[in-house]
Amino acid sequence: MTTTLSERVSQSAFDGSMLRVVLLMDLHEGVQQQFFEAYEQLRHDIASVPGHLGDQLCQSFENPEQWLITSEWESAPQYLAWVNSEEHTEQVRPLGACVRTMRPMQFTVLKETGRRYDAPAKGFGGRLQTTPRLGTGVVRHALTFTVKPGTEAKVAEILSSYSSPAAQVDEHTRLLRTSLFMYGNRVVRAVEVQGDLTAALRHVAKQPEIRAVEQQMDPYLEQERDLTDPESARMFFMRAALPAVHHVAALRREPQEVRRHALFYPAKAGCGPLLARFLARQDEAAAQRPTSPVVSSSVFQRDDVVVRLLDVSGPSDGRFAAGFGIDGPRKAAVLRRLLAGEPGAVPDGAPHPMDLITDRRAPAQS
Repeated sequence: MTTTLSERVSQSAFDGSMLRVVLLMDLHEGVQQQFFEAYEQLRHDIASVPGHLGDQLCQSFENPEQWLITSEWESAPQYLAWVNSEEHTEQVRPLGACVRTMRPMQFTVLKETGRRYDAPAKGFGGRLQTTPRLGTGVVRHALTFTVKPGTEAKVAEILSSYSSPAAQVDEHTRLLRTSLFMYGNRVVRAVEVQGDLTAALRHVAKQPEIRAVEQQMDPYLEQERDLTDPESARMFFMRAALPAVHHVAALRREPQEVRRHALFYPAKAGCGPLLARFLARQDEAAAQRPTSPVVSSSVFQRDDVVVRLLDVSGPSDGRFAAGFGIDGPRKAAVLRRLLAGEPGAVPDGAPHPMDLITDRRAPAQS
């Protein structure tokens, strides 16, 4: 049975589909008016953001402290450009101060039905997702931050020696894998979750072993934070978020020997989305080649920071030094044009292989 590319690509921000963003929130008591005023300011700020089509503010008729914001976007990259910006961080700060819990979700639009869609579309005619994507229920996410130069060895020691948190979050959610990488003073922590990512991240943050590690890390971070202050913690992790924008799997079953690698791509100013899209296309092409050693690939991107996580069958054989999976001089030249740095500083348009600090899988369920 042939596995089509649409079945292999379980996640992609680059198919041009419209995006529906859903934000479910529980408010602190007595702040409904403050929250409403914060939303009024936010909706004026967001109205001029490229790609934003509109939004709705909804209040539960069963529980007045539960609110829902939905917004519609022309495409995922336009939303990600805004949500990952410093402007977004400041714009949502008043809203976040009113919220006890917040669960964000993003959906590409597959079908539109009902009376409001029967008439010919007026104005923008957004593109719909063409076919359903198949997945295994695994959600991928990453965090990235920098530490003070000269502290890299100490940070690596801290991040490699902590005890793993409990894997089971609740009946429907489970931590599957955590991979930590470093390049220079940049840290990337990639997680894989079965079920609800927000619930998993909240669960991890409450675990004593993780809280101890975070406290040990505080003196070495370039960006100061106070994890005892919920607002400071929320802003730090918002800025550290490194969303997965593309995932493709070449095989349904992993070979016995698979090594995990991470490659760091510092993009030229403003070229991060283009670079992420370029890498996604290379991975899609590789997924169709039966001889490709790449079992799966995830591309993470925020602004001009791009990280490519590869599960590779067999040894790398030095292929990372030449730009792994970038075949031919034309593709290498495209990659060189997208990467930051002086001409010739990165040989043949190669990325930066990151050092694996720890790669932990949850124990198999009995």
